[in-house]
Amino acid sequence: MSEMAKGLFPRAWVKKSFYFQARISFVRVKYLFLTWLTVLVGSWVLYVQYSAYTELCRGHECRNAICDKYRRGIIDGSACSSLCEKETLYMGRCLSTLPNNQVGGAVSCCYLTQSVEFDWRSAFYQVYTGGWGDHSGIIRCKLGEVVRYELGEEPEPRKETPVFDKPNRGTSVEKFKEMLFNHLKSKFGEHADLPSLVGQILSVADGNRDGRVSLPEARSTWALLQMDEVLLGLLLQDRGHTPRLLGYCGDLYMTERIPNAPLYGFSLPWPLVSWVPGGVQRTMDQWFTPSWPRKAKISMGLLELVEDIFHGTYGSFLICDLAAVHFSYTDRHELRLTNTHVLVPEEEFRRTMRVSKCETDADCVYGVDCRTSCDPSEKRCRQDPVMPNLAKACGMLKDYILRGAPSEMREELERQLYACMGLRGNAGQMNMEHSLILNNLKALLWKRISHTKDS
Repeated sequence: MSEMAKGLFPRAWVKKSFYFQARISFVRVKYLFLTWLTVLVGSWVLYVQYSAYTELCRGHECRNAICDKYRRGIIDGSACSSLCEKETLYMGRCLSTLPNNQVGGAVSCCYLTQSVEFDWRSAFYQVYTGGWGDHSGIIRCKLGEVVRYELGEEPEPRKETPVFDKPNRGTSVEKFKEMLFNHLKSKFGEHADLPSLVGQILSVADGNRDGRVSLPEARSTWALLQMDEVLLGLLLQDRGHTPRLLGYCGDLYMTERIPNAPLYGFSLPWPLVSWVPGGVQRTMDQWFTPSWPRKAKISMGLLELVEDIFHGTYGSFLICDLAAVHFSYTDRHELRLTNTHVLVPEEEFRRTMRVSKCETDADCVYGVDCRTSCDPSEKRCRQDPVMPNLAKACGMLKDYILRGAPSEMREELERQLYACMGLRGNAGQMNMEHSLILNNLKALLWKRISHTKDS
């Protein structure tokens, strides 16, 4: 029996040793595979990031293209000499980390979901931080179409769009004024104050301040005005709602940089956006907000913006993506709309909806959240917006301004916000109701902060 035991122990030891070695080999293979997979995925991410960066961040190409046209006398502007000769205007960090080329934002260019999709390759903007003397700002440069190609293929040459061909040589200043007037009329409709807006644009066009507008300056100005965000920015900057235009050269332009963006919270890196649930992100956003009196002042700024674009001097405008990411605030807690792509003239909205076919209300959406209803008998979208800007603004402000609100006014503030969110575009006497709710909200907030240093 002892001999049998002696025979069994070596066999068990060998079996256990073989099992242990096999387990070690399996663990090694598993970790080797995981390491290989990590290196593969990491390399792919780095390749995609590098490809996106080289495609979206080509500042030297942008500068060279603009300066070449400046030296050939095709374009001119207030920033041309500093950019191309003195080199006191420079591009800093590239902010174009997403195909939509917006600073920290989601795609927001307004389009009708049923028929027209936004193709970022046909309207390619590069965005950079920039410096110009004592000013820090944001530089945007339009640089043709981005051409994609497969590995192993030769890239096609970039197609240059002739954007600096108007006005023609020999065009008089009076004719240029007429061109500007007709362009503004097509955008905003007939308004008595359009001639004064033409005068303001001519003042901007005189980049070297010599009292006249040269043909190269006129060509730069005309190219800028084809970009709605520039035109709308000029329209609102006198009211302090948008960053000031600091200078331009061709269709490259620089606006002042607003330090605190977005309006609240922080911008997650784009790979993480789809992984973080909306509720969690909203909770995290509330951790990064200023004190309540300062939030009240910022909220006042948003309400004043809504007031100024509702039946304003040049008609009414709709905000078709009213999200915090499109707003910033200064060090004095003054609100700025940093992405004017989201603004749409109401007349343009109505014209588009009037000719749009639909099956359900879901087909009648312009941009992200400008909606009308579908007329089932006509199979066409109605032209009246369902929800006014003020209702959407109050919806955005609800969590922002209620959090940390003084207890003695919280109940009244909440009641007014919900009344505001209940506004509808087709309600009877909407204009009067709109004005009443807006004035009540502003009065409530101002009463609370008027005696503080934040006012």
